[in-house]
Amino acid sequence: MNILIVEDEDLAVKKLKKTLSAVAEEAVVVGEADSIKSTVSWLENNDAPDLILMDIELADGQSFEIFNHTQVKSPVIFITSYDEYALKAFKVNSVDYLLKPVQKEDLQAALDKYRQLKATYQKEETGPKVSLEDLVKELQQKIQAKEYRKRFLVKLGQKLVSIEVDDIAYFFSDGRLNFFKSFDNRKFVVDYTMDELNEMLNPDNFFRISRSFYISVNSVAQIHDYFGNRLLLDLKPDTDKEAIVSREKVTEFKTWLGK
Repeated sequence: MNILIVEDEDLAVKKLKKTLSAVAEEAVVVGEADSIKSTVSWLENNDAPDLILMDIELADGQSFEIFNHTQVKSPVIFITSYDEYALKAFKVNSVDYLLKPVQKEDLQAALDKYRQLKATYQKEETGPKVSLEDLVKELQQKIQAKEYRKRFLVKLGQKLVSIEVDDIAYFFSDGRLNFFKSFDNRKFVVDYTMDELNEMLNPDNFFRISRSFYISVNSVAQIHDYFGNRLLLDLKPDTDKEAIVSREKVTEFKTWLGK
């Protein structure tokens, strides 16, 4: 099984290769690409692989653009941070996806599905075939149409107030409760888990640097190297606890901040 990996994070590529070798001994990574441009070039200058593992978010844009520049002849398993609801159409239409971070059992299930589909298509000479291009357009529309939270209703003393998301500097957890701080340095309890916030916050504006911190792009004042290949952030307003970018998030964080 010849596989092309399309992913712009070196660490993610290494982890994906390691997981592949654990779940599919016959898998051979015949190529790697880290951008729309390099993927198009690879596909146009090499034989079509049996399968493509493709991250949706690349450094130079969404990988959907690849389909606008060249014909993709191979089945694709998408890798993404988007929620299952947005990708349900792909699941139903037999194009699989993996949520980050990619888990061994999920990759195993996706490869099993690929093998079953391949066997089915080899047996059937006639009948409708799934249009990958149509499915890509459908997924792109679903993701682009997704609406994110615009404000949060929180308690202020004995009353409730509505705080605009644009006025929020960061969300954080103390292990028991979750809070956010506004740019005018007011602190509020928020009645959502960090995982629930993941579905509410626009990833262009907010980034989860660790299990206990979501930060706004406008809250970053300074970035410092930190031991363990991590980063220490000075946020505005000042934080009640250290804001540390976990080692696994450093590359993705730098890409996000540089958009």
